[in-house]
Amino acid sequence: MSVNKVILVGNVGKNPEVRYVDSRPYATFSLATTERGYTTAQGVQVPERTEWHNIVMWDRNAEIAERYITKGTKLYVEGKLRTRSWQDRNAINRVITEVVVESLDILARATGGGQTQP
Repeated sequence: MSVNKVILVGNVGKNPEVRYVDSRPYATFSLATTERGYTTAQGVQVPERTEWHNIVMWDRNAEIAERYITKGTKLYVEGKLRTRSWQDRNAINRVITEVVVESLDILARATGGGQTQP
């Protein structure tokens, strides 16, 4: 048995880009998750660390992203990891890992100035 499950809670880094493939909508955007900084028992300060995730949504989820998700929105997403590779126009091999969303909850909407509200 194997499991490919990702759960993330974070803030949207840019407005979703929505495109269509054979009339199926899909949305892509980045999601930031941040680990708090802390001080160890020895007094060493470990700084805050932000990780950026590439998010992909299809069909109904993409429509929701287009209507309701903007930069700064706080999201809960569940999905699976997908890695894909391609060769760019300069013949350089590229690889990207994405989270393909199966379900989501909007935890707080973005307001002006990048702040969020419940």
